[in-house]
Amino acid sequence: MLQIIIGILFGIGLFLILADLFRVPFLSTSKATSNLVRRQRKKTSRIDLWLNGLASWLSTKLRLNEYKRLQLETDLKSAGMNITPEMHIANCIVKASLVGVFAIPLLFIFPLLSPIVIALAVVMYFRESKGVANRIKEKRKAIEYELPRFVSHIEKTLKHNRDVLFILDSYKETAGPELKSELEITVADMRSGNYEAALTRLENRVGSSMLSDVSRGLIGVLRGDETVIYWSSLAVKFSDYQRQLLKQEAQKVPRKVKRLSMCLLFCFIAIYIVVIGMEVADSVGVLFG
Repeated sequence: MLQIIIGILFGIGLFLILADLFRVPFLSTSKATSNLVRRQRKKTSRIDLWLNGLASWLSTKLRLNEYKRLQLETDLKSAGMNITPEMHIANCIVKASLVGVFAIPLLFIFPLLSPIVIALAVVMYFRESKGVANRIKEKRKAIEYELPRFVSHIEKTLKHNRDVLFILDSYKETAGPELKSELEITVADMRSGNYEAALTRLENRVGSSMLSDVSRGLIGVLRGDETVIYWSSLAVKFSDYQRQLLKQEAQKVPRKVKRLSMCLLFCFIAIYIVVIGMEVADSVGVLFG
């Protein structure tokens, strides 16, 4: 019991010393700053405020490789995360440290568990750092799933209107959230600059080969090419892709149903075994009674 109390007091004391040494802002300061900047009515958790303040302070101390920074900045923009690369790394470090700090009191209570906690902290850091790539992957998947409908809209609209800006602007009103966000950026980009450059930037942001086919087709429309056959073949290609996705999703369902069916079958078998066992026991009791 004494070791537990010593470990807890040591952890709290070390935290207070480090917080004062690195000038971590007070909770009231972080809360006031957050309310001033965000101007939102949602209540923010005290822990989130403190962690954000600590991550903000840490982000000013980090120095990233220029190539890694540019790559991470591009990924963050693609994922729709409006934070700096330093802030993202700082968030990963803070979240991992929140787990790793428990290794300190465990040194006094259960020393053998400390390496496990440190390993969990390292795993959490890498998992959080890969969160951007996962968000980009999910966003790309959602956009690609909607592209067959988008291509069908382009094919139908081109029959009476070859204005690419009108095509994108009219579709974004009914598009999904991921594709709508990208189309809004592209439409604004086209209105303020070169059309072909805006479509190329759209292609680079999403990083999808399917969207690259759409962008090339729209650039062909801008250049006055005859693209009727191109959009027809692209619509067929994307429809086949969508059917494959639906087929893959459908194939996952029987596995779940099969597991539930097996559980139900075992329940029925158990009921029959119990009933038969009771009947046999009653018969044996009558014979030897």
